[in-house]
Amino acid sequence: MDYFRSLRSVHILGKKVYLKVISTLSSQHISKSNNEIRRHIPPFSKASTFNHTRKNKMSTSGAAVSLQPVDAPLTASATFLVLTVKNTDDALATVRSTLAGIASLSKNVAIRDPSAGFACTAAIGSDIWDRLTGLPRPAELHSFREVKGEKHVAISTPGDLLFHIRSERRDLCFEFERQLLDLLGDSVAVEDETTGFRYFDLRDLLGFVDGTANPVGPTIGSSILVAEEDDAKQHVVGGSYIVVQKYLHDLKAWKALKAEQQEAIIGRTKLDNIELDDAEPGQQQSHKSLATIEDEDGNEQSILRDNMPFGTPGSGDYGTYFIGYSRRLWVIERMLERMFIGDPPGLHDRILDFSKPVTGTTFFAPTASVLAKLG
Repeated sequence: MDYFRSLRSVHILGKKVYLKVISTLSSQHISKSNNEIRRHIPPFSKASTFNHTRKNKMSTSGAAVSLQPVDAPLTASATFLVLTVKNTDDALATVRSTLAGIASLSKNVAIRDPSAGFACTAAIGSDIWDRLTGLPRPAELHSFREVKGEKHVAISTPGDLLFHIRSERRDLCFEFERQLLDLLGDSVAVEDETTGFRYFDLRDLLGFVDGTANPVGPTIGSSILVAEEDDAKQHVVGGSYIVVQKYLHDLKAWKALKAEQQEAIIGRTKLDNIELDDAEPGQQQSHKSLATIEDEDGNEQSILRDNMPFGTPGSGDYGTYFIGYSRRLWVIERMLERMFIGDPPGLHDRILDFSKPVTGTTFFAPTASVLAKLG
């Protein structure tokens, strides 16, 4: 789940601020950041339009396939909307029609300010996939599997549809969600609605920079988009698995720790985000180490994290909304097993002593071409 490993959009603050932020970091961090900051399209340039990440690819049949903006840059604001669909034919028909028109709805909102980097990714849950699409399901798609450790549990919660809405402008996120829910009407119920925001220099509410280990440049697609070698079904290729979890933080308990204790839990220094050495095998591992996944050949498997802080000071609720995009669902599932069960078992991720998941749902985001055909 790595709250702290997705630094890529300091540039959204503007070129001058971007240079100022980088200049405050150590030379070690600058070197690492230069290799890890990706998808850099300044949001106030002419290049930053609704289609800034919309790409076309060719299927084996030779037809152009339009991808969803799953790799859109992190923005100042985001809405994470999880819905369930009523079990009626009319509700299913309404949802199909709405999903088929999602690209047009997005364009209509984005046109209000092409520089605001508006994007929306729509995804479908396991329980509704068969009835809604009528298509064979993606090979790894299933409901979120609860992970129960000795002390903490990654719970599973309902969700048929996910809309990941983001923009530099909060009002565009609001307007899109308003129009979307008007179209869906009483065919759906809202299971969770969370508004995220960028916090200072991409820090979470625990005070740490929200990561530097997301895939960069041309490696993004190979990390988050399903390839034919993974699943030969043409309606699956080019899509992405998504896992979402909403974590609530106990900030009072967290702030009672010394900075050195916090850094040992996270695996990075707090001020300048320098990676700390891994613990010896068999000892307590940091969050950074437990969230690093390798395949059987020792190759590190990357996912794309678009995590954002959220909070309401009046109610005292503070947290991080985790959203992970992956070409292979097993990578995120293995990550959660290591965090909640521990590696070795019993030595769970210490961050869970201060952060509790209150949701957990799995989705698949098909290509825009697949969504367009649902209507």
